Amino acid sequence: MNDLRIGVIGFGSRHTVALHAHQPGNGSVITVVADPSERGKANAREALGDDIATVDTVDQLLAEHEVDAVMILTPDFAHASVALATLDAGLPTFCEKPMAISVEDTDAMLALAKEKRARLYIGHNMRHMPVVRQMKAIVDSGRIGRVRAIWCRHFVGAGGDFYFKDWHAERAKSMSLLLQKGAHDIDVIHWLAGGYTRRVSGIGDLAVYGDITDRRDNSDRLMRDWYDADIWPPTAQKELNPVIDVEDISMIQMTLDNGVLASYQQCHFTPDYFRNYTVIGDAGRIENMGDGSGDQIHIWESRRSGPGRPDAVEVIARADGGHGGADPSLVEEFLRFARAGGTTDVSAVAAREAVATGVYGAESIRGGGVPLDVPAIPQDVRDYFDAGQP
Repeated sequence: MNDLRIGVIGFGSRHTVALHAHQPGNGSVITVVADPSERGKANAREALGDDIATVDTVDQLLAEHEVDAVMILTPDFAHASVALATLDAGLPTFCEKPMAISVEDTDAMLALAKEKRARLYIGHNMRHMPVVRQMKAIVDSGRIGRVRAIWCRHFVGAGGDFYFKDWHAERAKSMSLLLQKGAHDIDVIHWLAGGYTRRVSGIGDLAVYGDITDRRDNSDRLMRDWYDADIWPPTAQKELNPVIDVEDISMIQMTLDNGVLASYQQCHFTPDYFRNYTVIGDAGRIENMGDGSGDQIHIWESRRSGPGRPDAVEVIARADGGHGGADPSLVEEFLRFARAGGTTDVSAVAAREAVATGVYGAESIRGGGVPLDVPAIPQDVRDYFDAGQP
């Protein structure tokens, strides 16, 4: 079988996920990279070899190179415009999460993919993380009964370095960190709960980073250039983005279409860094104690009068590759989907619902916490994607 020819659009901080698709002679090969920066193109040549083709724009890539599929790894605000171009060309398209930064753009992407019968895949790699897959298997087994509530606390200990020194800090370019960061967790909540949010309310604040006056335009650098794990406390951060108007702490409450109640809390100035999910059924509860290889999922299945040891413990499996082994598994699924189509663990509909929940959650926060209804997509669109985009 000939190698699937892959075009990569954007070769910045997330370029490492694309490298899993570069398997010359073994099924797929990156043949061209589009990136407007000289640094991006130079990094592509360093990673893929001097003979890799490089161009400035997606339009050049589509006009000058024949590819069988594309991977969009641009900043969030460019996802939709690039994906609409590649889908219009009929190409199987991998788009990094979040799918887009507005509900209107996500819905336009779904509509065009359906119209053109172009395969659309969103990079929600956490569905391939061992901790999430193991929790999903426990839920699906019925061991804790019917899911009634899910709580997620996300402690983002590296938030100052990751999100407040570049475009992520600007509403105009990221909308809210409930998208860039929270879309992962909202999608996992939806997956574990088996439903989608239809009503959301929230509170939040720019509590810490907005008060730091040491600012710098960091567009000439990448995150690895400024990351420093020794900076503490968060108020000691320097060279933050000139514009900071996204919240650094957010809390949203969600009512799902199947009656499950959920909450999500995200803080970008904690000393620790991990996600903690609690899934409560009507016959038990599970909670992850850490989210990496060797950490544990605790399972409670009997009545207790106070804090106690779990009834059972499941160790989180070890897997190689980024994000606990999720990245190579994610790309493997995309490559199969690009070649043959069919259903996947990652869902374009779910990706849209994660964005919609994050967008309306942010609007609720900024509107004084008023509950907002999250609009559903048309049933025919949902049916098409749920069927594997036939």
